[in-house]
Amino acid sequence: MGLFFYYFTKFADHFILIYSALLFGTYFVLGTFSALDIINYMRRNSFIDYRDILAAPSAPSISIIAPAYNESATIVENVRSLLNIHYVNFEVIIINDGSKDNTLQLMIDAYSLEAVPYAFDPKLESKPIRAIYKSTIPSLSKLTVVDKVNGGKADALNSGINVSKYELFAAIDVDCILEYESLLKMVKPFMEETENDRVIAVGGVVRIANSCEVHEGKITKVNLPEQMIPRIQVLEYIRAFLLGRMAWSRLNGLILISGAFGMFNKKIAIESGGYNHRTVGEDMELVIRMRRLMEEKKVKYRVVYLPDPLCWTEAPSSFKILGKQRNRWTRGTAETLWIHKKLIFNPRYRFLGMVSMPFWFLFEYLAPIVESTAFMYLIMMAFLGILNVELFVTLFFLIYAFAIMYSTAAILFEELSFHQYKKKRDILRLLGTALIEPIFIHPLTVYYAIRGNLDLMTGVKNWGEMKRTGFARKKA
Repeated sequence: MGLFFYYFTKFADHFILIYSALLFGTYFVLGTFSALDIINYMRRNSFIDYRDILAAPSAPSISIIAPAYNESATIVENVRSLLNIHYVNFEVIIINDGSKDNTLQLMIDAYSLEAVPYAFDPKLESKPIRAIYKSTIPSLSKLTVVDKVNGGKADALNSGINVSKYELFAAIDVDCILEYESLLKMVKPFMEETENDRVIAVGGVVRIANSCEVHEGKITKVNLPEQMIPRIQVLEYIRAFLLGRMAWSRLNGLILISGAFGMFNKKIAIESGGYNHRTVGEDMELVIRMRRLMEEKKVKYRVVYLPDPLCWTEAPSSFKILGKQRNRWTRGTAETLWIHKKLIFNPRYRFLGMVSMPFWFLFEYLAPIVESTAFMYLIMMAFLGILNVELFVTLFFLIYAFAIMYSTAAILFEELSFHQYKKKRDILRLLGTALIEPIFIHPLTVYYAIRGNLDLMTGVKNWGEMKRTGFARKKA
């Protein structure tokens, strides 16, 4: 027994060190690739006038699809934001997914909606539609509101795809606010595709709108969130979007486009089966399924990521809501990886199977599990009085230092690239947030991830509603 315990502790010590080194090394490489590619992207696009796309005869038409469930706090402002987008030919489809509040009535009153007969070809399965509304105001002819039986976000998106008229669709969370030229930037990769190199999906940066000022559906002033929890998420989003996804896009290994805002080839999405209503990670699952379809058809394709700030969303401002969000993210990741488990380390799917899927399994999904297990192991060693304190302290400070350096690098590239936060005070507050996040907040996100896995295994399906507080309005 003593010999077994000796070898077990040696194995555990080496596993923790090797896993940590691989994790940090991988993120360092991805961060470096992302930073270099952002510099190249900004250099390439500094001479582009996106307004030229408006006059281009080849500019494709776009259907914007936004599911809404109990969104009364922000629905009128957000619909106005979508209608104000700068583009030549688009439609806005709001899916009222059986809201229990007055979301539908607010839209009817604000936009003079009336139920109309509407013919469409239902290519994807979805819950029954009760009515389809159009505005009586000619200037709002782009707006369509669909009222349907509640079926969840994936079901609502499939319903919107069925109703949509155009060859590209943009899926967006209705609580988001899009930048003025967001569609112009998102559609550009589709216009540059060739028959031998198809673009099947495009995603962009999502930013935190808490404490920002909004007027007539537009962000008029960018402010760093006053509350600590949203401010921490600003840091998380900057790291994830600026120091990760750009590299995966360059390697053509991106498997996640944020459900907050993504643009897709509708024909390929329908051929792939549309959104899967059996998972809460429908955004990631659809991208993987579309990529899987293209791999099996042996068609050359790309999933593109843009580093421009394109979409602003309200982040959870309480630990309760944050926990529900991270629970959902964990469950969605687990469900998606299980659905597509045959892709992991499968050479038939090339980079997708041999790199992207294994990375997501080993370093995104397993990381909280490994981290919490390692923490319990160290507690056990300390209880038994055989913890190598010097090694533990050294490892702790190395991990903490890496976390600070990675966050600082993300803030630096945000400042050197898109510079959304103009006040020096805001940058100092972000840096201060980076100092406390690894110690006080990160353990909570690990706990939420573990709780998500436990809820999934025990069959718990209700994580509650993501209540919104609404955006700050511009002061008169």
